[in-house]
Amino acid sequence: MESMVFSSLPPDQSALLGVEPQYGDAAEKFTSAFLKTSVPKLGTQDLEDVLLHKAVVMQFARQKKMKGKKASHRGLNARERRQLKVFELKPEHQKYELFLPLHDLWKQYITDLCNGLKPGSNPQMLQQKLLKADFHGAILTVVRSKCPSYVGTTGILVQELKHIFKIITKENRLKVIPKRNSVFSVEMGNFVTHIYGSKFELRSSERSAKKFKMRGTIDL
Repeated sequence: MESMVFSSLPPDQSALLGVEPQYGDAAEKFTSAFLKTSVPKLGTQDLEDVLLHKAVVMQFARQKKMKGKKASHRGLNARERRQLKVFELKPEHQKYELFLPLHDLWKQYITDLCNGLKPGSNPQMLQQKLLKADFHGAILTVVRSKCPSYVGTTGILVQELKHIFKIITKENRLKVIPKRNSVFSVEMGNFVTHIYGSKFELRSSERSAKKFKMRGTIDL
């Protein structure tokens, strides 16, 4: 077995492989180093048994790459968003006319959602759909509130948070209206619906997945 391993390479195979044969100590050292890195680490007797009974696939041993810490891909947390003022509308963008295209898109969206808002539509079905609808772009009017200064405020909804509505008025003023203790009206073609803010204290994404229960009376 040892004589076969350390035997010289025939001239025709040397020319075919493009390698120069090595002799003496150089050949023995090269072969020993190659076998140590390519053959599975086994005892002498175990290695001979393996070579006798099955072929051994030799491959060059590669150094293992050191695993470094992967860069985190998490998003911004609430504190970082506040510091960067992600949700704040810049003063130069607080113009009513800039949001009129958004209102036109919302009217088309709510019409498609409610199957055309036909006079014979089922009120309960419309109510269930409106509870989960997105109101960004709708024109809201405060019709009742425990704070009299909010009553009568009208504008396009530009941002809905968990506890407040941000609306832009025709006077290009950004108003922050708390949902709690306020009632809002929304015009949808020939329909007018009311939003009881105290029961609407959810983010729009959370509201779309929430199951609402029917209640007989709702107070401020």
